[in-house]
Amino acid sequence: MKKNMLYIGIAVLVGLFAGWLIFGGTTGDTMTDKDMSDHDHAGESADQMWTCSMHPQVMQPEPGDCPICGMDLIPAESSAVGLALNEIKMTKNAMALANIRTTIVGNGTAENDGMISLSGKIQMNEEENAIQASYFDGRIERLNVNYEGQEVKKGQLLATIYAPNLIAAQQELITAASLKESQPALYKAVRNKLKLWKLSENQINSIEESGSVKENFPIYATISGTVSEKMASEGDYIKQGQPIVKVSNLNSVWAEFDAYENQISKFKIGQKIEITTNAYPNQEFDATVTFIDPVLNTQTRTVTVRANLNNNKGIFKPGMFVTGKIKSKSTDSKEQLVIPASAVMWTGERSVVYIKTDANEPIFKMQEITLGNRNGDMYTVVAGLQDGDEIVTNGTFTVDAAAQLQGKASMMNQERDAMKNEMSEMKMEFPKNFQSVLKEALLPYLQMKDAFVDSNSDEVSKYAKLTSQQMNKLQKEDLGQMEKSHVEKSIEMLDAISGNKNLENQRAHFVLLNENMIAIAMNVNDFSQKLFVQKCPMANNNKGALWLSLDENIRNPYYGETMMTCGAVIDTIGQ
Repeated sequence: MKKNMLYIGIAVLVGLFAGWLIFGGTTGDTMTDKDMSDHDHAGESADQMWTCSMHPQVMQPEPGDCPICGMDLIPAESSAVGLALNEIKMTKNAMALANIRTTIVGNGTAENDGMISLSGKIQMNEEENAIQASYFDGRIERLNVNYEGQEVKKGQLLATIYAPNLIAAQQELITAASLKESQPALYKAVRNKLKLWKLSENQINSIEESGSVKENFPIYATISGTVSEKMASEGDYIKQGQPIVKVSNLNSVWAEFDAYENQISKFKIGQKIEITTNAYPNQEFDATVTFIDPVLNTQTRTVTVRANLNNNKGIFKPGMFVTGKIKSKSTDSKEQLVIPASAVMWTGERSVVYIKTDANEPIFKMQEITLGNRNGDMYTVVAGLQDGDEIVTNGTFTVDAAAQLQGKASMMNQERDAMKNEMSEMKMEFPKNFQSVLKEALLPYLQMKDAFVDSNSDEVSKYAKLTSQQMNKLQKEDLGQMEKSHVEKSIEMLDAISGNKNLENQRAHFVLLNENMIAIAMNVNDFSQKLFVQKCPMANNNKGALWLSLDENIRNPYYGETMMTCGAVIDTIGQ
């Protein structure tokens, strides 16, 4: 038994020694492929930066929470080495998933040899509309029109009405008929009265010959057409002149198109227009422009261009989408750059596209352009692009989102940068004494800002009043027009804040106050302490709002405890 135990012990020792020879020796100068792989991966992780999807200006070397909003950080794009300012690089996988496509811009004449494409709808011809009204007071006993779209013919019975006034008028006619030899004027007057109520000669003669009064009286259609609106029901009491039905003659319809503001000069009354519809895509219908709206629609920035269409066969239905092609009256055949409408993004009054700056790599940069006329789904480009430029024509917003995440110029964040640049470039000159008084006004301002952070409306009102008193001293200085305007607006906002105890109202005025105060402060650079210009992108209905602070750490005056750390430093003033 003892020998067996000895043999087992020796075997264990031999096994341990062999294992050390095989595996232990590799821990020195030699590394396995797995070890090398782990080493490389660790090196890459060390270079990985992390950012916030809501605040791309945040860049940290390790994962965690966003210091502004508390959201989990996400890996930042790490392939930006060697890129120019505001250029972004996307992976080929991301390009494929987002179905991003590009097109090379080239010169070309106007589409279809000067033909401009317009989109529009078929509308009822209002000149052919008629209202069938009641010509006397009464109650509708029977209505023969049951639904909209029903066809009616001229002379067709539309309704039967009980009319007390007409009963009395019929009795007058019967009496006057017996006196027509002796009092012809009276007889004629009574007949004319009934004619004014749209009774025909046959109806009047029938009453006179029968000598009996009708209680219910018929109303006949005065025009043929389609009922476009049913305006009364059986049993309704109606007044004289009150409409019963609206009838439209659809043998003629309007094709109305929207023309953009910059296209107005291309059209004139009498131009020929070729019209196509989705219902009959292989047919073209010729028409002539009969009307150009003299008033511009300020919401869509378009005018209505109208053409009359013959519709005897009932091909065109009101509400149907149509496309019109019209030859521009302009004879300018100069070549222009033409790009698809899908490539263009709008931000305020500006238009931007994304240019592919590297022919071999998916690297893009935002470019502001000036657009000309729109021809169908294409725009002419006046400035901002050159022949041969490659632009994104599908997935433009995906590229813009990638730029936003990488903290580069994008449609989403350029307005913020524009605001900052606008304030910093607003040059104002102040006398020396003004600057010292302004410093005194900033002390209660900063206390007011802290009161906003604490959501204490009483303290806000108190310090707003003190700041206003200091700012009023600035009005005594000799100021230029711009400088004076900013001071007066600041005082106006401070007085509004101090005179109102509603916190939300105070914060609304605080937004406008800061736009003026910060513009002033940016032109006074000899502050003894550094001031931080901070911004919350979610305040002011997601338009963003600014404030001044001595502390670099964010303490949000627009939300207080609700979102205390939401915001970022966008500039500094002073030291």
